[in-house]
Parts: sequence; C-alpha cells; structure tokens
Amino acid sequence: MNTTHTTSNQGLWWGALGVLIFALTLPMTRLAVGPQDAPQLPPLFVTAGRAAGAGLLSLVYLWLTRARRPLAAEWRYVGVSALGTVLGFPLFLALALREVPSMHAAVVTGILPLGTAAVAACALGQRASLGFWACAVLGCGLVLAFALHEGGGQMVRADGWLLLAILSASIGYVAGAKLSAALPAEHVICWVLVLSLPLTLPAALWTWPSAPASAAAWGGFAYVTVFSMWLGFFAWYRGLALGGTLRVSQVQLIQPFAALLLAVPVLGEPLQASTVAFSLAIIAVVLVGKRMPVGTPSTSRNAS
Repeated sequence: MNTTHTTSNQGLWWGALGVLIFALTLPMTRLAVGPQDAPQLPPLFVTAGRAAGAGLLSLVYLWLTRARRPLAAEWRYVGVSALGTVLGFPLFLALALREVPSMHAAVVTGILPLGTAAVAACALGQRASLGFWACAVLGCGLVLAFALHEGGGQMVRADGWLLLAILSASIGYVAGAKLSAALPAEHVICWVLVLSLPLTLPAALWTWPSAPASAAAWGGFAYVTVFSMWLGFFAWYRGLALGGTLRVSQVQLIQPFAALLLAVPVLGEPLQASTVAFSLAIIAVVLVGKRMPVGTPSTSRNAS
C-alpha cells in the first residue's frame, strides 16, 4: 500500500514536470509562427520540422541506449500516438495560434485533461470514483467560465482547430500511456518520433521557409523541437505510467494557467487578476481530485 502510494506520487511529480515543459509550448509556438499581421515560420513547417528534429535526436538516443524494438502488437499504439501527438496536435495548434493569442489558446485547451480522462476510461477500462469525475468536471467548468469571462463566450475558427488539437492529444496521450506500461517512457516517444520520420523529414524539407524569420521565431521553434516534442514526453509518459492516466491527466488542469503566466515574459501579453484567481481555484480542484480513488481493471477484478 505504501509502495503504491509512493509510486502514485512519483507519477504526479513526473506529470507536473511534463506539464511545466508543455506549458511553454503555446507561447513558444506563437513566437515561432507569429501573428497574421507579422507571420514568421509557416505552421506546416513548425509541425513537421519540430517532429523531424526530435526524431533525429530520438534515433541517436535509441542507438546509444540500445533500446529494443516494439513488438508487433505494440506498433499500433506507436502509430496511434504518432497520429495524435506528432501530427494532429502540433498542426492544429500551430494553425490556431496563427489566428489567436497564446492566452486564448491556453484557456480553450484547458479541457484537455477531461478529454484525456474520458479517452482513458473508454480505452483502458479505468474506473474513477464519482468524486474524481466531479473534480474533473468542476475544473473544466472553471476553465470554461474563465473563457466566458475573458472572451465573452465568442467562438472563432481557431477554436475549432484547438478542439481538434485537444482530441488528437487525448488519443495520443492514452496510446502512449498504454505503451509506457511495456516500454520505458523515454523509448515510447522516441519510437513514435522515429516511426514518423519518413513523413516528417521530407515534409520539413518541402515546407522549409522561403522568407526570413526572426531569431525569436527560430528560438521558439528550437524549444518546441527539443522540449515540447521530445524531453517533455520523457517526463509525461513516465508520469502517466507510474500514476495512472486518469489521475495524472488531471495535473494538466494547471497547464493553461501556467501557459498564461509564462506568456507574460515570453510574449509580453498582459496578466490580469482574474487569471491568478482562476489559477488558484484550478490548483485547489486538482489537489482535491488527487485524493479521490481511482481504480484500474486489475484492482476491480481483485476486489470482486
């Protein structure tokens, strides 16, 4: 029991580290693509280029660690994770951030934890208590309330891109978590990126920007390549594997507000008092949800 509690807490800490790394993804992607009135790197290049660069790093890492290849039955999870986290999420996010500020995107993507938990419950057979779901719904309700408060409830085309990004990430995260039960977390994202290389590398070369971009844009691109697309998943998939997808996914509720806070020094976007208030409320909900029971298929069978 004590060992299980310790492992669960380790999963939450690893998940929190991944969330902190991912929180900078929104402002850094915005920095890379630029706004519509001052475009920088093309969204398609940012999507393919960051995956291709991280894929090349993954090749070196897998070779140095002598990682085993995924089994035949595991390749499908690699493929699903690649579609969600390497292609879908970065592309839809980059398209959205060309049209809206990172703070807007941070608020909308705040419902990602509920999406991840819902996909996990359906795909992995994990069962959470009513209290856990109440905390998840309350947290997402706070996120939506913040969106209404800040944007007047208006929906724009970019919100559609962001919803597609949320769906893609949720599916990709769950597939990666499933694979992390059999492979080290670091190897999971590496194999996902390597599998994508035959597509991402030619696409990155084909969409290479013809117009010059600022040093800040290339800096944002470098961050999303090395950290958002690679090292962040080392921590994130390890957290999902140790702490359980349903429970650790709720740490993502903090991510949109961390992104809001980080957008201030990175992009100079103004920070309002309401942001701090909603952030503190979300953190409180996550802490309560952390204490709610979450069962797994194995524990359910053992109990019966």
